[in-house]
This record gives sequence, C-alpha cells and structure tokens, in this order.
Amino acid sequence: MKPFDRRLLRHATAARVYIGTTTAAGVVLTALVVAQALLIAHVISPVIDGEAGFADVRSLILALGAVLATRVAVLIGQERFAHRAATRVIAELRGSVLAHAVAQGPRWLDPARSAEVVTLATRGLDDLGPYFVRYLPQVLLAAILSPVTLAVVFSIDLTSGLILLLALPLIPLFMWLVGRLTESHTEQRLAMMERLGGQVLDLLAGLATLKALGREHGPGGRVRVLADAYNATTLGALRIAFLSGAILEFIASISVALVAVVVGMRLVHGDLDLTTGLAAIMLAPEVLQPLRQVAAHFHASANGLAAATAAFEVLDRPAPTHGDLPAPPLARSSIELRDVGVRAPGRALLAPAHLDAVIEPGEITVVVGPTGAGKSTTALLLLALLRPDEGRVLLHHDGTETDLADVEPASLHRQVAWVPQRPAIVPGTVAENVAGAVTPAVERAAALAGFDAAALPAGWDTRVGHGGVGLSVGQRQRLALTRALVSDAPFVLLDEPTAHLDAATEATVIAAIRELHRQGRTVVVIAHRPAVIGVATRVVEVAAREVAVP
Repeated sequence: MKPFDRRLLRHATAARVYIGTTTAAGVVLTALVVAQALLIAHVISPVIDGEAGFADVRSLILALGAVLATRVAVLIGQERFAHRAATRVIAELRGSVLAHAVAQGPRWLDPARSAEVVTLATRGLDDLGPYFVRYLPQVLLAAILSPVTLAVVFSIDLTSGLILLLALPLIPLFMWLVGRLTESHTEQRLAMMERLGGQVLDLLAGLATLKALGREHGPGGRVRVLADAYNATTLGALRIAFLSGAILEFIASISVALVAVVVGMRLVHGDLDLTTGLAAIMLAPEVLQPLRQVAAHFHASANGLAAATAAFEVLDRPAPTHGDLPAPPLARSSIELRDVGVRAPGRALLAPAHLDAVIEPGEITVVVGPTGAGKSTTALLLLALLRPDEGRVLLHHDGTETDLADVEPASLHRQVAWVPQRPAIVPGTVAENVAGAVTPAVERAAALAGFDAAALPAGWDTRVGHGGVGLSVGQRQRLALTRALVSDAPFVLLDEPTAHLDAATEATVIAAIRELHRQGRTVVVIAHRPAVIGVATRVVEVAAREVAVP
C-alpha cells in the first residue's frame, strides 16, 4: 500500500496546498531540531567540564529558548492547518463522489450501490481525517528530518552515524511486512462497514412497512451479526497495530541505546569530547523518531487510503456524456421515440423493445405494459437520465428535429415535474418540500392531490426525516403530486401515481391529472389501473423482447 495516492492531488485541490505547506513546515522543523540538539550540547558541555559558567552560555540559552518556542509554534500551526486541510479535502472528495455517482444515472446507482456510496461518503471518508492530520505529516517529516539528522550525526561522529545507518532500514522493512499483513484486514473492515451501513439504511427506509407488518425486530439479528463481524475485523487490525508498534519501538530503543552505550564507552576512554557525544545521543532518537511515528500512525493511513481508493473507484468511472444544446420549450414540442430499445441490466432482454411512440404537447399520454416491459425505463428515457441502446428519442419543435442526447439535461429538467414511485422528500417541514410558504394556491393544489396537511401533527409545519420518514408512501406521492401542481413545469411525468392508494384516493389523483391537462400541460402517466388509463387521450404500449447476449 503506497503512503500517498497521487489521485488525491487531482481530485482534491486542497491537498496540493496542504502538501506544499506541510513540506515547508517539515524543512523548518528539521532545522529547529538540529539547532536544538546542538545548542543543548554546547550549553551543557562547557558547564559540566568547568570551562564556562552560566553567564558565558546565557546567549546560547536564550537562543535555545527561541528555538523551542519556534518549534512549538510551528507544530501548533501545522496541526491546526492539517485539521482544516483535512476537512476541506474530505468535503471536496465527498462532494465529488456524490456528484459523480448521481451523474452515472439511476441504472448504475441501484439501491445496493447507493447504500455503499452513502456509507463511503459519510463514515468511510471520515477516515481520511487521521490520515491527513497524523500520518501524512509524519511521512513528509521522515523524508526530510531523518536523512538530514543522519547526515549531521555523520558529520560530527562517524561511529554513531554508522550504527544509525545500519538500524535505519529495519524500521521500513518491518513496516512493509506489517503493511502487507494489514492491507487485507483494512479492506475487509471497509467492506464490512459498507455492508453494515447498507443494511441499516435499508432497514431505516423500510421500518414503517416492517412495523406495520409486525416484523420490525426481524432484521435485528442480521444487523447484529454484521456488527459483530465488523468489531472482530476492527479488533484484528488493532491487534496487528499493537504488535507492530511493539516491534518497531523495540528496534528503535535498541538502536538509540547502542549509540548511547558506544558514546559512553568512548567518553570514558577519552576518544570523544562531551559536546560531540551529547549531540550524537540527542540526535540519534530524532533520526528514528519520524519513522516510529509513521509506523504508529500507519493504520490511520491504511483506513484512510482504503476509503480514498474506494472513492477513486467511483470517480475514475467515465461519466456519461451530455449534449450542450438548450432544450426547446416542451409546452410546444412533441417527443418521438423512434424504434427505441434498452437492454435490461444483467438480462438478455430489451425492455422496452422497438418502441415507436409520439407524445404530443397538451395531451395525457398513458404508458402501459406488463411488469418488466420497461415502463419506468421509458420514463428515464424521457427525462434524459438514460440513453437508448437502440433507436433515438427526438424533440420536434417548429419544424426542427433535435436528438435528446444532444440536449443539455438541466435545461430539460427545468421544464419537467417528475413524480416517481418513491418521491424525493428532503428533511425539513412539509411546506418546505412543496413551495416553502403555504399560499392559497398551495392549499388548492393539496386539495386537488388529496393531500390532507391538517391530518399531520403540526400541519404544514410537520417536520419529516430523510426520504420522507414520518409520512406513508401514499402521503409522499400525494405530497409530490401537490408539488407538481404548484410548479409551472409544462411537462409532468407521473410514475404509477396510484400504486399505493385506495379507490377513493385514486379518484382524487385522477381529478388532479385532469386538472393538469386542463392547465394545458403535457402529462405522461405510467399506469396499469383501468381508471387511470381511462383518462388518457393517447395510450402507448411497451413490450419487452429477448435478445442474444452481447
């Protein structure tokens, strides 16, 4: 496992400034460490030998105080900057991962993978904090401080330098051996965390349904098993960390002790002066200390880089290309699906297959077909969230023909109100999920959609959780339908708007569809219930067809 992944510099610009600043801090700290050791030696040695008194070394003591104060200030500044830089880098990566994952489209971002991405973007990338704050500065310091201090030791005492030169490679060697052993444990830990996170997210999303069926305690056993496995994996990594730390501390301690013993023997025999001996003894730990700290924080590196590697697997996926033409006004445009076919993921199936249809402006078009025929896929095609594998989706406006693949998606989405089977409900109040403020128009739209805000605990001010926690599936759909009625989007797409409703509420939704039509909007409804099909001015039937595996 490499101590630094260059892709961090490409995907997180804050990392570039951080590396430069930390390297500069390492150079300054190296100079201060060497100066500190030499000043202490030159202060103590003449006093002990009786060659000088306190007054004679006062200037050296003041200089030593200034060096110590500067070293403390640099360390504090580097630590504060590291925390801020880590926060910025994690935020950049988190935003990039989420944006890139969303750009892959709903087909790639299926429920299982979306749970993995959520876990990675939250708890997973948090492991980069210790990596940036602790490990990476020590790696840079080891690359600067250890060679410089070793060179200084060589310049003042050849014997001590040779002892440290022989001991120095042992620490990276054992770090490499431990790293090879730790890598698999770290990858298992991240994979277990993603599985546990996905399981918990799925459980929370379906908790209301499980509770209604009396099965809310059922998944607890599975979550407990995953949690125990995660704990076991984490403890295994910690066990290796403690063992490796003990080995490296032993090697470093023996090396420093050997230098001290040899220096002491030479002082006794008069082969070495006290100033040089003290300087060599004080610099010996500084040669090994950065590498010891690298080893101590190695597991922060392993966890952080494992999370970063998982993030790069998302970021390195080629993003789907989009056009840059502005979408024509959908209020006066027809949409043609010409011999369209989409391959079903993981199956030798086109769903839909050879679809020919025209959606005229101002009409109610109902898309029908058996389960698995590609009705929801057709909706994704109309929203430019998916490209057909065969055929084309065309926009016709004022005699011009534009391929939907050449259209800039944002300009299209601004003209569309989409009510999926599971609408997006963001944390906040019910009113904030519709239009922010409750106006007479919002009240009328809610009445048309059959959404009764008065039945909620705090009415429009009722707070809902992530994904609409606190509302039933039917309430979420009626809330999304209210949002569509309030919007001024000329194109409204409804995916099974009555799937979770009873007959009475279904009639209310059908009335809302008629109201959208009365307002002159283009309405596309994916449905299978006869009552909804009955309001259509145009019916499009989709079908699937088996194909050869490519």
